[in-house]
Amino acid sequence: MRGVAVVLIVALDPPAGTNVGEWIASRYEALKDIVQGFKLGLPAIVKHGIDSISKCFSDYEGLLIADLKLADIGDVMAEVVKWLKNLGINGVIAHGFVGYRGGVEVLARTCREAGVKLILVVSMSHEGSAEFIDKHLDGLIELAKAVDSWGVVAPATRPNVIRYVRARLGSDMVILSPGVGAQGAEPGDALCAGADYEIVGRAITRAENLREAALNVIRQQKEKVSKCRG
Repeated sequence: MRGVAVVLIVALDPPAGTNVGEWIASRYEALKDIVQGFKLGLPAIVKHGIDSISKCFSDYEGLLIADLKLADIGDVMAEVVKWLKNLGINGVIAHGFVGYRGGVEVLARTCREAGVKLILVVSMSHEGSAEFIDKHLDGLIELAKAVDSWGVVAPATRPNVIRYVRARLGSDMVILSPGVGAQGAEPGDALCAGADYEIVGRAITRAENLREAALNVIRQQKEKVSKCRG
């Protein structure tokens, strides 16, 4: 993870008025061999159904993350994870603010048993994250460590937060960073701050040439990382 490699996850968030299934399938086919994973957002899942969407990825061996930002009691989240696993999802994003006891405790155990990567949100890319979530950043980091989650989400738009999270986590846990492109961060910014993956959506998925756009992001990542890491 720490070297100059392909560390790009594409966020699949179809715009309004599109055929969701066709839109996702076309982007998957164009990008599946050059990126390390895909993230399916809640709007796409609600509009088209995870069952229908998952058929596009039936032969895919990379990261396939359901970004549901789960935030419920543990038993409910556990049932969702079991359902996602049966549909081929191998990663799920959840909120940690529901707490450990009867919440993330149960979710983490279920993810381990199901072989699904648990990714906990410790900070978000929008300004409002500072109002509530970021005030509990230390606690959310400690929770992620306590349940040994596979990774955490920290925003590419605020490299200082990524650096802080990396310092607190050490090198063992993965950091995934959204906010590259349309939200303002440049490719490679989050990686140089300590992230392992950058999540890019519209800058790639709404480009005229999907592969060219993705390869351009990868090129920029590698150039920036080679400079900042020497």
